[in-house]
Amino acid sequence: MNGRIFSVVGGMFLLTVCSKGDGTVQAAPPAAQPAVPTVDVSAAGGTITGKIKFTGAAPRNPAIDMSEEAACKAKYTTPPTEENVVAGPANALSNVFVYVSAGVPAGQTFTAPTTPVVLDQNGCRYHPHVFGVMVGQSIEVRNSDPLLHNIKAIAKKNRPFNVSQPNAGMTKTVTFAAPEVMVNLECNVHGWMHAYVGVRPDPFFAVSGPDGSFSIKGLPPGTYTIEAWHEKFGTQTATVTIAGTETKTANITFAAH
Repeated sequence: MNGRIFSVVGGMFLLTVCSKGDGTVQAAPPAAQPAVPTVDVSAAGGTITGKIKFTGAAPRNPAIDMSEEAACKAKYTTPPTEENVVAGPANALSNVFVYVSAGVPAGQTFTAPTTPVVLDQNGCRYHPHVFGVMVGQSIEVRNSDPLLHNIKAIAKKNRPFNVSQPNAGMTKTVTFAAPEVMVNLECNVHGWMHAYVGVRPDPFFAVSGPDGSFSIKGLPPGTYTIEAWHEKFGTQTATVTIAGTETKTANITFAAH
């Protein structure tokens, strides 16, 4: 993983897949479900919150040629691009997976939510593009397009899978058995389709939103290592100490390259 210089403010720290195939974010079908599941953690715990941004100019996202997929192309009001770097106002950076990589008390276990996270193939792109689940939590892979999608998980610590969904309305439920950051999901039919899922043994993770904000709640008192992952800008790590029910603000800055 690449280390990057970042800024910490106010505290100590702080899957798309198909085969074919600037930084402007175009209209697209909304995600079918929030990227981060609701998890039952202690309301008495502490919170790490912050915003993620980048310095420099955002690289241009490659244009997607959907000329041979009219059903998908019709779902966009502006020409679609890939989602490698999704920038918001003031260089806010979304689609960053932020998680506690060390510091959770040994022997503490967490129950995965029974509600699945939905990964929707809509408009020949994955929604959401980056998301997190707990070990054993169901992911419902859904095809909302009237054409073939083929979903392949390129996993190293989990068993890979390769699922074909030729028709709209088809679903497939999958799970991951081991922690892994990140699992790359891609489509063998449309090469521009990529999505990424972080699999964690606990609920202490989040994905930055359109304004770059994130929040990790319910942390017991302690000192934690936090890692922030971005598909193009690499990773950042830092240490933050939580006492009682306090909230620590930690803003991260990546360098565009």
